[in-house]
Amino acid sequence: MKSVFKSIATLSVLSLLAAVPVLSVAKPASAQLIGMNGNYLGGGVSVGVTDGNSSDVGGNVQGRFDVPLAPVSLRGSVLFSDETAALMPIVSYDIGVAPNTNVYVGAGYSFVADEGRATPLGDKNAPVITAGVETGVTRNIALYGDAKLGIDAYRDSSNPAVSLQVGAAYRF
Repeated sequence: MKSVFKSIATLSVLSLLAAVPVLSVAKPASAQLIGMNGNYLGGGVSVGVTDGNSSDVGGNVQGRFDVPLAPVSLRGSVLFSDETAALMPIVSYDIGVAPNTNVYVGAGYSFVADEGRATPLGDKNAPVITAGVETGVTRNIALYGDAKLGIDAYRDSSNPAVSLQVGAAYRF
């Protein structure tokens, strides 16, 4: 049953990654929506949803640096457990889907501070793919949620790791 869940989660993330470029091209020019811009820094909860995680629940600190006049952002994420933390620099492609709301896909790398100790996204350094949504709820507050897929992120297994994050951030 757990391998079925892993397959569904992996397929969902990959499907989202494949669909986002198509959706951004398919928008009519007159209906262009302006998404969220600006930078933020926030925190929240992370949950590892794959086997191999002895640390299923932890926290996250995430930040976004908006690259002006480009549909990309530089992001940083820290997923932590009571054992260690994984630090992730990520570059994302952002698509405005509603006023003050973006969906994004990105790629980066996870650096585990103490390899062999569990984080919500595995226990070793690994490439990471992410997909998420962010929305500005006030001028200074944003909410975000994303899924991260760590490729070969376990020392004793070649299985991918999947974690889900939600949080609130201060916009600046």
